[in-house]
Amino acid sequence: MLSAKSAEVIEATLPVVGGAIGEITPRFYDRLFAAHPELLRDLFNRGNQANGTQRQALAGSIAAFASALVAHPDRRPDAMLARIAHKHVSVGITDAQYAIVHEHLFAAIVEVLGEAVTPEVAAAWDEVYWLMANALIAIEDRLRAETAAGGEGGDPADLWRPYTVVTRYQETDAVTTFVVRPADGRPVPASRPGQYVSVRVRLADGAHQIRQYSLSGRADGALRFTVKREDGGEVSGHLHDHLHTGDTVELAPPLGDIALVEGDGPVLLASAGIGNTPMTAMLDHLAASGSTRRIVSVHGDRDQLSHAFRADLEQLTAKLPDATAHVFYERPLGDWPAGRTGLVDLSTVEVPAGTTAYLCGPLPFLRSVRQQLLTAGVRAADIHYEVFGPDLWLV
Repeated sequence: MLSAKSAEVIEATLPVVGGAIGEITPRFYDRLFAAHPELLRDLFNRGNQANGTQRQALAGSIAAFASALVAHPDRRPDAMLARIAHKHVSVGITDAQYAIVHEHLFAAIVEVLGEAVTPEVAAAWDEVYWLMANALIAIEDRLRAETAAGGEGGDPADLWRPYTVVTRYQETDAVTTFVVRPADGRPVPASRPGQYVSVRVRLADGAHQIRQYSLSGRADGALRFTVKREDGGEVSGHLHDHLHTGDTVELAPPLGDIALVEGDGPVLLASAGIGNTPMTAMLDHLAASGSTRRIVSVHGDRDQLSHAFRADLEQLTAKLPDATAHVFYERPLGDWPAGRTGLVDLSTVEVPAGTTAYLCGPLPFLRSVRQQLLTAGVRAADIHYEVFGPDLWLV
């Protein structure tokens, strides 16, 4: 892990570097994309670059990794690394690209901090960067080997496979589910309930853009994923408008570090908005496997019309012998219980002892529900979450 000498330097300089992150990251990305415009065109999410969330996530992850090394020098923050590694493999990040990032990131740090970056400071932060990068490279290589063992390409260049759209159907006005089958005749890759697939499309300007969409349930010999049309969303809009039955689309194999763990203990699935896609997949799996576990589903949405998978929630819950569903609407249409109007409130829901919880939704929802679960006695280690887009909470 981090050497004692570097740990002292990192601890002393972390406030300075952390305080300058907001200035360092724009310069880093400007340098990176000037030297490698293909990365913005064909790899990075242009929407997240435009709104700044990806920049916050990258800078925050390095600072968080450094903080973790200083606070716990004998322990590596594997949860954070696993989350990042799954995302990297899902879009085709290569080992060689870590050197490219290092070059432009450290040049940006020197530009911003100037003489404060002494050789000693540079060496310490260089050690932090490569500890993180080499840990990620090892995890990512292992993930690629696992996908290769499952019949998928272990090389980032072989990541993408063509799939044919078998059918598509509307969940709500803004949400569409796609069912796709491998166009090359090879078997469907293995997946776990809660994981996502990366979808790559070619847009009108020639750019290849990649987005992750959660698998939303089982489909024999096929994959089923669901897409919400986002305001100004390049890829979600393209899929809604241009991907129809019989068309072909490129997908990477299912990935994601948050997936339902088998067992006998109680499970709580909490979601808000389109965050119920992975929760629907988990509930579908539990129903299909005849699970006898105590299962509590909690979902929050704007109203009944915006609630995707509303019928699925009712039908799957009814198939399970010990399951309940609790739905909260902020602005319900028609008659609706006052106790279920507003934001999700777990004080009105029985949370069984020994519960393992899975959460998915916007960051404020995740923070609120996690705190409510802790108050209800759920262990922090038993609360797992997925957030769509760059994970600003993790860092």
